[in-house]
Amino acid sequence: MYLDEVKQIVIDVLALGPAGRSLDEHSALLGSIPELDSMAVVQLIGALEEQFGFSVDDDEISAETFATLGSLAAFVKYKLTA
Repeated sequence: MYLDEVKQIVIDVLALGPAGRSLDEHSALLGSIPELDSMAVVQLIGALEEQFGFSVDDDEISAETFATLGSLAAFVKYKLTA
């Protein structure tokens, strides 16, 4: 549902370019994409907050959230429906 929007934000924030097009819901993020370091996580959260109009508390951020593109999209859906 939100997968395409989240994918585009990930591609833009991490500057993945054409390589990012191959990402799907099962694509591993944290630990698999060198560009996704701690600073990029902060930038990514900021971009998601801005795009979708919600705020993320520090205690909501976990490695599981950033495990795959699908888990990140599921987190966005959770934030928008909570």
